[in-house]
Amino acid sequence: MEFKRHNERWLQHLTVMPFIYAMIIPIIFLDLSMEIYHQICFPLCKIPKLNRRNYISLDRIKLSYLNPWEKINCAYCGYANGLFNYASAIASASEKYWCGIMHEKKEKFLLQKHQKDYLPFGDEKAYRNFLEKVTKK
Repeated sequence: MEFKRHNERWLQHLTVMPFIYAMIIPIIFLDLSMEIYHQICFPLCKIPKLNRRNYISLDRIKLSYLNPWEKINCAYCGYANGLFNYASAIASASEKYWCGIMHEKKEKFLLQKHQKDYLPFGDEKAYRNFLEKVTKK
């Protein structure tokens, strides 16, 4: 095992590795759950399906200058972070379909980027107008 970038932290790395790699179990469960939801519910609600290839990429394993262990780590991070981005996009599309109202602006609360086109928080008139348009379709 090589720790080229952080040689002085090898003990810390060995300590955290079981926790990092144990996360693959809930990550795979999240992937299966989200994909079942996405494949069944989106067509039924007529929400356009998302292409997971736009979110998950394992391209760094092709880099010849990485050793096998680095490729495994890159694949793990590419999969996990891409999956979280994909799951967030699925949740965002669901939220927009079912609600589409921004959260209340609060100090230190990070408004999600996908909510920029949502209805303003507390604007009942905008919400009623939106419902009228949706029910007329």
